[in-house]
Parts: sequence; structure tokens; C-alpha cells
Amino acid sequence: MDITPQASLAAPSSLAAPSSLAAPPSAAAEPHAPASGPAAPLRLALVVGSNREGRFAPVVADWFLVRAGAREDFTVDVVDLAEVDLPTALSGSPRPAVRAELAKVSPRLAAADAFVVLTPEYNHSFPAALKALIDWHYTEWQAKPVGFLSYGGVSGGLRAVEQLRQVFAEMHAVTVRDTVSFRNAGEQFDSEGRHRDPAAPEAAVKTMLDQLAWWGSALREAKALRPYGG
Repeated sequence: MDITPQASLAAPSSLAAPSSLAAPPSAAAEPHAPASGPAAPLRLALVVGSNREGRFAPVVADWFLVRAGAREDFTVDVVDLAEVDLPTALSGSPRPAVRAELAKVSPRLAAADAFVVLTPEYNHSFPAALKALIDWHYTEWQAKPVGFLSYGGVSGGLRAVEQLRQVFAEMHAVTVRDTVSFRNAGEQFDSEGRHRDPAAPEAAVKTMLDQLAWWGSALREAKALRPYGG
């Protein structure tokens, strides 16, 4: 189920971005902690794909973290691209400053069993910072499921999501069908970050997380029996 509620891409003053995107204590993950077995919670990385000044992303991210954090089948780690400065010029031998930035994110992506990518839509596509994060990595994405949480104007960010599906297919990732998208999101949330009409997005996020849980568990178990050969 798609909820197509993206707002203007700068958060209005009444919807000031929270000071931190850290997951609530019940959802916080140790990104390097190994799973203890097939029944262990899946390590879910929320990738916040916007680093734009005045971004609306923290409002949507905080809404999602409450829902994901209430589940027992996930632990959540937040990879916020506003806290990472990766260049768009790729290199097989990155200089020390770039290695330091990669060290902030690469081990966390590698440790994740599944991803939710939060993206706005800029000019019918997704942000350059998100493409840079994807392109600086490869095996970290392989044989893992990816869900999408988007916001935008009339499209709710779905044009960005459809492009990301093609990119992640090249990375050997599995994108789940159902997304959660917010059309004109500034109108959908109140000044406290609460959704004004939560029934449909609550149902949509449950469906997406259920699909991620199935694929995440299935792929984790498969890789424990046989390493992925992509």
C-alpha cells in the first residue's frame, strides 16, 4: 500500500527539525553486534538520504523510528547523511579524510540485515548525497532487503523511489514492493511531528516492515548456509 502524502523541501518554522535523529533507546542498535541466531532481531539501518539545509527529513524519520522501535523483530540504527561528507568523485584509494568519513558509515551498513531508505524528491530524482553513499559501497548492500520511505510534492517522492529501485537492483539488493510516501508532507504533520490522519500511514508502515522482516530473515538464514556469490 502506498501512502502518497513531500512537502516543500524546506521544513517550515513550525516544523523545526529535531536536534537529533538518534533512535529511541528501545530501538537503538549496536551496529557491530553480531546476531545470536536466526531468531535474533534484524538489524535495520534507516538511511536518512537528505543533507539539505532546512530539510523536512527529521520529521518523517522521527515518525518512522517510533513505529519501527515498537517492534521486537528489529533493532534500528540511523545513518544520517547530514553527518557524513562523502565526495561524489569516487576513488579506489581514497585519501585519509575520505577514509575517515567512510569509517562513520561503512561498518554500520555492513552490519545491517535490512535497510529503510528515507528520500525526498529533488527535481524528479533523489539527492546526490544518497547516490554518493550508495556508490561508495557495494558488498554492504548485497543480498539484503531495502524498503523506502519518501516525501515530496504531488508525487510523494515516488519518482525518486522508482529510480532507486533500479540502482539497488544493480547492487544485488532486494527492494520490497510496498512503500510509505508522504505527499505534501508539511500539511500532513502537525507542529509536534504527529501525523494528522495516521490510519493509512500506520497501515502502510506495518506492511512495509512486515515485508522487510520476511526478506531480512530469509536472506540472513540463506547467507548463513551459503555465502552470496554476487
